[in-house]
Amino acid sequence: MVRARALSVTSVDAIVEGVHFRLGEGWADIAEVGRRAMAGALSDLAAMGAQAGEVYIVLGLPAGLAEAQAMELVRAANGLARECGAVLAGGDVVAAPMLLVSVTAVGWAERAEELVGRDGARAGDLVGVTGQLGAAAAALAIQSAGLDRGADVAPALSRASHPRPRLREGHALARAGANAMIDISDGLATDADHIGRASGVQLQIELARLPLADGVRPVAAALGEPAWLLAARGGEDYELCFCIDPDRRERAERVLRELHGTPISWIGRAADGEPGAVLSDERGGAVAVEGFEHRW
Repeated sequence: MVRARALSVTSVDAIVEGVHFRLGEGWADIAEVGRRAMAGALSDLAAMGAQAGEVYIVLGLPAGLAEAQAMELVRAANGLARECGAVLAGGDVVAAPMLLVSVTAVGWAERAEELVGRDGARAGDLVGVTGQLGAAAAALAIQSAGLDRGADVAPALSRASHPRPRLREGHALARAGANAMIDISDGLATDADHIGRASGVQLQIELARLPLADGVRPVAAALGEPAWLLAARGGEDYELCFCIDPDRRERAERVLRELHGTPISWIGRAADGEPGAVLSDERGGAVAVEGFEHRW
């Protein structure tokens, strides 16, 4: 039995072995899979400004996966849920050809005005992001390319394996007056484009302003790529991208500073133009960057 509040929002998110992660030495361990699955669903609630409520997990378990491993996955997922104020309220277990984890997360609010969608950005709004970007993309590059796992890239690996949904920050930004918001799960390039298209405005993003997570620059240097490319195209950072009226800038900065000292980086503006996102490099030239797109 669940006690309801006035309004609920629901997120359903799934990750599949071989598509979203790999298990094994040098890749993800079973606990990381649980945390990442939980983070993806809860991060959607954060992007709406909702408060976390109940979560439900469905596990698709392949032959050969030990019961102890499945329990370790659930414990890791539940640990993150509890840290975020959510309650694991149920789920299901089925046989599957590969490991699959699906999480349904329910969030709550008292009034519709407390929630934020993707479709409210207006021309003239500032575009901001919380925290730092690129850690997940850097970790994937290290794993895929077999790059050296030295101390300089350790922070990116650690952060990627321990994602942290910005639930409190999302709720605070909604109260501060954010007009539109999305979590960065598919890469800033893709997710900013979602806001622009939903809102009917053009988000003009300056890539040189993207806040880079520790460990991103040495990985980018090893790949021979600009560091902002990892930050713009990499998914699963689970930071928040939002649009807000310039008059509310100081309020947004203050409420996040009062939480955990979470920084905001102002990376562009919303403007009239073809809906979507336009990204420019250090010289002001438009750059084509693709984040993760779901294709089937």
